[in-house]
Amino acid sequence: MSVARAANSAPESESLLRTLREDVRTAQRRDPAARSAIEVALAYPGVHALWFHRVAHRMWQIGGAARLPARLLSQFARFVTGIEIHPGAVIGRRMFIDHGMGVVIGETTEIGEDVVMFHGSTLGGVSMSKGKRHPTVGDRVLIGAGAKVLGPITLGDDAKVGANAVVVHDVPAGFVAVGTAAAPRPSRAPEFDPYADPALYI
Repeated sequence: MSVARAANSAPESESLLRTLREDVRTAQRRDPAARSAIEVALAYPGVHALWFHRVAHRMWQIGGAARLPARLLSQFARFVTGIEIHPGAVIGRRMFIDHGMGVVIGETTEIGEDVVMFHGSTLGGVSMSKGKRHPTVGDRVLIGAGAKVLGPITLGDDAKVGANAVVVHDVPAGFVAVGTAAAPRPSRAPEFDPYADPALYI
């Protein structure tokens, strides 16, 4: 599992611009309703939230006085998009947040590459103590609408979380988690399908 570290490559500005452009191409590729890059750039709140986050995360990593503006930027993004991503969260490349309203991603979350999250889903904590308290998400993971993934647990590569599932235990790579509290079981789908309806796994 590769969890990307969002602000380590150089030169910083060129790397960030490449990532922002890649976010647009990812939304075009993942969403069959997307008709053009201009439409995605102007009308996709999931892309906007990622753009805000990628800037806020860079600021967060600077530390010190830069962290307050990073938090303010993340809260502005929440106001504009309905998606709340803490600037401390680490998000890899080619993530796609579909629809987006109500998505919450906590501070110590780590997300790999090619992950898809649907509206109303949460990567949250179950503890109020400091330290690692949010999930680690592998590559090519799909998280269905309304799903709650809680605590410092791991979703392995190619895992899928069904709509409205509540996940509080690790999900092995390639498994599907459904229900409340969701129990992992082997996936019947041999390949990652970014267009699959998460309700199929209920």
